[in-house]
Amino acid sequence: MRAAAKSSRVQSTMPTTTPQPAATDVSPSESGHTAPPFLTKNLAPLAPPVQHLRALILRHLTSTLARHPGAATPRDWWIATALAARDRIHERMIETQAVHNIENVRRVYYFSLEYLMGRLFESNLLATGLTEDARSALKSLGVDFDAVREAEIDMGLGNGGLGRLAACFLDSLSTLDYPALGYGIYYEFGLFKQEFVNGHQIEHPDSWLLFGDPWEVVRADYTQEVHLYGRVENVFDDRGNSRPRWVDTQTIVGVPHDIPIAGYGTKTVNLLRLWASKASKDFDLAAFNSGGYVEAVREKAVGETISKVLYPNDKTENGKELRLVQQYFFVACSLRDILRRHFRNPVNTWANFPEKVAVQLNDTHPAIAVVESMRILLDEHQMEWEAAWEIVQRTFGYTNHTLLPEALEKWSVSLFERVLPRHLQIIYEMNSRFLQKVQAKWPGNVEKMRTCSLVEENGNKMIRMAHLSVVGSHAVNGVAALHTELLKKQLFPEFNELFPGRFQNKTNGITPRRWLAQCNPQLSALITRTLGSEAWVRDLDLLRGLESHAGDAAFQEEFMAIKRANKVQLTAVIRSDCGLEVSPDALFDVQIKRLHEYKRQHLNLLHILALYRRILQNPSLDLVPRVFVFAAKAAPGYDLAKNIIRAINVIGGKINSDPRVNDRLKVAFLPNYRVSLAEKIIPAADLSEQISTAGKEASGTGNMKLALNGALTIGTLDGANVEIHEEVGDENIFIFGMTVVQVEELRAAGYRPWDVYQRDEELRAIVDWLGSDYFTPGEHGAFSILHHSLLGGGDPFMVLADFRSYCDCQAKVDRAYRDRANWAKMAILNTARVGKFSSDRTIREYAEQIWNLKPVRVP
Repeated sequence: MRAAAKSSRVQSTMPTTTPQPAATDVSPSESGHTAPPFLTKNLAPLAPPVQHLRALILRHLTSTLARHPGAATPRDWWIATALAARDRIHERMIETQAVHNIENVRRVYYFSLEYLMGRLFESNLLATGLTEDARSALKSLGVDFDAVREAEIDMGLGNGGLGRLAACFLDSLSTLDYPALGYGIYYEFGLFKQEFVNGHQIEHPDSWLLFGDPWEVVRADYTQEVHLYGRVENVFDDRGNSRPRWVDTQTIVGVPHDIPIAGYGTKTVNLLRLWASKASKDFDLAAFNSGGYVEAVREKAVGETISKVLYPNDKTENGKELRLVQQYFFVACSLRDILRRHFRNPVNTWANFPEKVAVQLNDTHPAIAVVESMRILLDEHQMEWEAAWEIVQRTFGYTNHTLLPEALEKWSVSLFERVLPRHLQIIYEMNSRFLQKVQAKWPGNVEKMRTCSLVEENGNKMIRMAHLSVVGSHAVNGVAALHTELLKKQLFPEFNELFPGRFQNKTNGITPRRWLAQCNPQLSALITRTLGSEAWVRDLDLLRGLESHAGDAAFQEEFMAIKRANKVQLTAVIRSDCGLEVSPDALFDVQIKRLHEYKRQHLNLLHILALYRRILQNPSLDLVPRVFVFAAKAAPGYDLAKNIIRAINVIGGKINSDPRVNDRLKVAFLPNYRVSLAEKIIPAADLSEQISTAGKEASGTGNMKLALNGALTIGTLDGANVEIHEEVGDENIFIFGMTVVQVEELRAAGYRPWDVYQRDEELRAIVDWLGSDYFTPGEHGAFSILHHSLLGGGDPFMVLADFRSYCDCQAKVDRAYRDRANWAKMAILNTARVGKFSSDRTIREYAEQIWNLKPVRVP
C-alpha cells in the first residue's frame, strides 16, 4: 500500500519538476500545450479560454498520467483537470511568494495538528475562476463533471470542528491577502473510515493517499531534522561555566509537503506546509546482506510511524507517547522552517524576529512550541533567559477551544522525562519563574500556587499544556463571546487577574466560499441574482439585502424549491448509504458533529423514542413527518460514544421498519462523516440540532453552516448559539433548556437525575425501554453503558434535566413547520442575518487585534 501511494504521488506531481506555463487566455498552439492530432481532430471549437483549458487537461492526461482518453477513468480526468488548474495556482503562488519575500513582510504561521480540508477540486476551481470553463471543457470531451468531482477522496488531515476551522481560516487568509503559512502533519492515514455492522461502529484505515494527491508539492530541499529521547548532560566552557546539552538523541527527518491555498477574487496563494516523518537512515545494508531483512528496514518503519495516523488511540502508554512525539515533531520542524525563512533575508535578526513572525497555536496540541523555542534560543544561541522569554511571548498567541477539563491536554512528567528531557528542565524553570509572580500577587496563598502551577501534582505529576500556552503567549482567545467569558471566570480566572488584557474573544467563522457558494450552487445563484452581484461571496454582511425579500411569496417559493431540490439529492445519498427510502417533503432534522456526550446526541435519541412511543400508543397521532439525520464518528477508545451510535442505529432500524409508524418517523445515520458528506447534508437541512449542555460547547461552526443555508436552529444558549440568537432574532430560532447559570446552580445544589426520572412518567418509560432488551432481543444490556450514564453514572451532561424543555421546544418546531410561508420567512432571515459568522470577519479581527498583520496585495 505504501509503495502504491508513493508511486501515485510521484506520478501525480510530475509537473512539480517540469513546470508548465500557467493557464492564460491564449490559444492552445500559442501556449505550447497543443494536444496530439488524434485527440483534437474531432473536438468541437470552443471559446479560447475553454479551448486552452481543454488542451491542458488532455496534455496532463497523456503526458503526466500516460492515459488515452478512451481508457481514462473519472479519477484520471479528476487528476488531469486538477493538474491543469494547479498550473494557474502555481503561477500565482510563485508571484505571491516573490512579493512577500521582496517586501520582507510580517507573516502569521498557523500551527494546527489537523486541517479538515475535504476536497480541493471545486474550491480551487472556484478560487481561480475556472469552474465553468472546466465544466465546458470536460463536457466537450464527453466527460461528466459531477463524476469527476466525486472521484476525489477527502483529505485525511483532520477530524472535527477544530480542523475544519483551520481550513476555513486558511481560505480567508488567502482571500484577504494576508501573508500566512499553515503548518501541520502529512498523515498517511486519516482518523478512520467508518462502517456500521449490526449498528456497531467499525473502523477501517482511511487510505486517502492510495491513489495520490495532485495538489501537493514535495519540498525535499527543506527537510528538517528532529531529535528525541536521549539525556541531558552539563558541559563547561573555557570560563568554567556550565550549560546543559541534550545528547544521545534519536533523529527523525521531516519532509515538507506543500499544498497551495488559493484566495478567491485575488492572486494571493499561501501555503499549507505538512511534515511527513522519515527515518534519518532508511536502510541498513549490512544487516540486509547478513540476512536480517526485517532489521534492515526497522528504523525506516519506526521513523515513518510518527506521521502514519491522525490521532492514534491514547488509551495506552504507547499511544500517549506517539501523540506527544507527533506534536513535538511537527512544531520542531515548523520552527526550524520559520527560522530558515526569517534568516534567509540578510536584514533580519533576532531583534526583529517578533516583528516579522506571529505564531498562532490552534489549541494545546502545538503548545510544546513555546518550550522548543526557548530551547533553541537558550541552548543553540546562548541567549539569556529574559531576552529569550521576551521573544517567545511576543511571538506566540494561543486559541483555546474547550472548557472540558478532560480535553485540556496534560502529559506525565515521566513521559516528558523519557521523550523530551531537556524540555522538561526548561518547563521547570519556566514554572519556577512564573510562580514567583503568583507568589507576589497572592503572598502565602498555597492554593493559588497549586492552581496556577504548570505542573499538576495531584497524584502523578502532569505538565499542564493549557497553562503553558497561556503563560507563553501574549494573547489568549476564546472562540465565542460566552466561551471567552467562561474562560476568564471559570477556567483561567487567576491567569486573567495576573495578565490583564491578555484574554480576548474571536468568535469563530466559516468560509462562505465552500459553505454556500460551493456546496449550495442553486441558492448561491438565487442570492446573486437577487442582490445583483457576487460581492457577497467576499462580504457576507451583504446578505442583509435578502431581508426585504423574506416576506415576498414568490421569493419564498423559489427559496423553498431550492431547499426541496437539495433534500431530493440527499434522499439519494440516504438510499445509497443507508438503504432507506425517505420523503423530501418530511422535515429534515439534522445533527451532524463529532459524537461526544456533551453534544448530547442521546438527548435527540430520547426525543425520537418519545415520539415513537406516542405513535404506538396513539396510532392516529398527528405529527409532521420527520427524517432524523445523524452523521458522526466516535473516537475508537470512547466506549460510551460508540454505544450511543449503536443505540441510534438499532432503534432507528426498528422505527424504520415498523409499519405502525407509517413513515411519520425515519432515522438515517449516514456512515463515514466527512466534509464532502456535510456539503450534501447541510443544504438539505430544515432543522439544525445544536443541543449541547450550556457551558460545554466552546463555539461550534456547524451551527453557522446550517443557519447560512436556511436551516432553523434548535439549541441551548451555549457557544456561538448565543450570538446566532442575537443575530437572527428570538422569533427565528428555537431556544430551550438551562442556561449556564442554571446548570451551575443545579450542579451546586446536587443534581440528582433519579429525581427527574421519577417525576416524569414519559421520561421514565423511555429510559426503562432503552435499558431493556426490546430493541435487541436476546442481547440484554446492549445499551447498558448509555443507560448507566443517564442514571447510575449521574448524568454528567444533564440530559434528563433538559429533556422536558427539549420535547416542548420540538413541539413548537412541529407547529411552526406547518405554516409553510412563515417557516420560509424564518429560513430566509437565518440566511440573511448570519453574515457575522464569516471566517473573513474572524481573520480580520485576529490580524488587527492579535497578529498586527497587514494585507499585502499581489499585483
